[in-house]
Amino acid sequence: MPLLQIDNLTHSFGPTRALAGAGLMIERGEIVALMGANGAGKSTLVKILSGVIVADGGTITLNGRAFQPHSPSEAARAGVVTVHQSTDLIGAPGSTVADALLLNRFADRGMPFFISQRSVRREAQAMLDAVDISLPLDRDFGDLTAADRQLVAITRALAHQAELLILDEPTASLSSQECRRLFEVLLRLRSEGLAILYISHRTADIEAIADRAVVMRGGRVVGGFSRPIDFSAAIETMIGRKLDVARADARPAAGPALFEMRGARLLAASEPFDLTLHEGEVVAITGVLGAGKSRLLSAIFGLGRLAGGAMFLAGKPLHPRSPAEAIAAGISMAAEDRHRSSLMPPAWPGNSLAATISLPHLAKWYPHGFLFGGREQREAKQAIARLGIKAAGPLASVWTLSGGNQQKAVIARWEAEPSRLLLLDEPFQGVDVGARQDIIQAIRARKDRATLIATSDPEEAYEVADRILVMDHHTLRPVAGGAISLSAIQGIPA
Repeated sequence: MPLLQIDNLTHSFGPTRALAGAGLMIERGEIVALMGANGAGKSTLVKILSGVIVADGGTITLNGRAFQPHSPSEAARAGVVTVHQSTDLIGAPGSTVADALLLNRFADRGMPFFISQRSVRREAQAMLDAVDISLPLDRDFGDLTAADRQLVAITRALAHQAELLILDEPTASLSSQECRRLFEVLLRLRSEGLAILYISHRTADIEAIADRAVVMRGGRVVGGFSRPIDFSAAIETMIGRKLDVARADARPAAGPALFEMRGARLLAASEPFDLTLHEGEVVAITGVLGAGKSRLLSAIFGLGRLAGGAMFLAGKPLHPRSPAEAIAAGISMAAEDRHRSSLMPPAWPGNSLAATISLPHLAKWYPHGFLFGGREQREAKQAIARLGIKAAGPLASVWTLSGGNQQKAVIARWEAEPSRLLLLDEPFQGVDVGARQDIIQAIRARKDRATLIATSDPEEAYEVADRILVMDHHTLRPVAGGAISLSAIQGIPA
């Protein structure tokens, strides 16, 4: 009898069907990797197992008994505990590791009203001894590395007598050495009979510790792979098509370099890398959350600084100290959160489609300080026609538009003036398939600039880019050749 059995699980958020008959089985003493692109249903499945939400239909059995938790604490009491990617909330700066380990216990009704620090340390040490993990009990939680915070979370989880441990992207912010330490703990726990559901986009993690991998797509489990895991087949299953050939319209890098980074370091401790972009080229950088993609784009746009190395634009040194200097040099950027970074608040004047497009160009368009709506509206009308923006007109508020049409407005802003380099951070977030294709066509139509896109979704990278690079631990992995290959999608050097 399997430890966990899931059959025909369904769940919808309004009209969006997140799970469409998912099925999964996990045995005791095995590590199962859960793979899938963004929106495949992984998070919804984990939320149901964790008791955060309740499934609309289907069955879950744990140890042969019906399992339908209505809260994380109820799930934990039944033996299912989840450790999320962010572990900041399991403790607080100023408290000790021992305090963090017993944080859940402090809220128990059976806990004594008065408790000594000695008894806290004694109980915390017993928790660590039970799972053979070593941590400094008196160290300030705020001073712990990301790996040690993961171990605190795992120790607390296992104190619930967990039978199934769910880990969501546990190595996203860990160094390679910290990853190895975590893997050693997980492999030992597996040998002791613990079942682990391991969610990750990183094939190196899965190869290191998983007994098998299951792939989700469209709210279902669509494939399973045993060791040795065929990652080429797994990723093709994940995105639903073969990727071992170049795009039909991929443009090989040619001509002089337009933008270069030499010996660049995003962090003082990260490995240096080089990056070259050519005119007319669309390059996508993919990788997990926290890999450094946004930090890279921010450094190019003057929102941050490189820890080392140099940048060049059209052969000239580039070191923007602000976005204004970057824009003056010919660099434009659409940030990840368009609502906070690109759109005026709904109650403010200037939230129309026309004003959204003109905002960074006002000083150039109206050098004498007098604003006339004619040019703004002309640009907005052209954008509506060119990008297929569904809006009542140039003066329509961007807040009345769908997410995809809002993103089109942001793209139109940087189409309104020539630029040498366009930076796009997660440009397809909250964008439906139709709008995504319109945006991709607009991006690829421009031959007079280079475009650098950061996306955590390999399918999006494949759809838009001439070349794909993979960022891992704040450095770029080299990918040979100009064509998009499956090895590039995987992050394995070709």
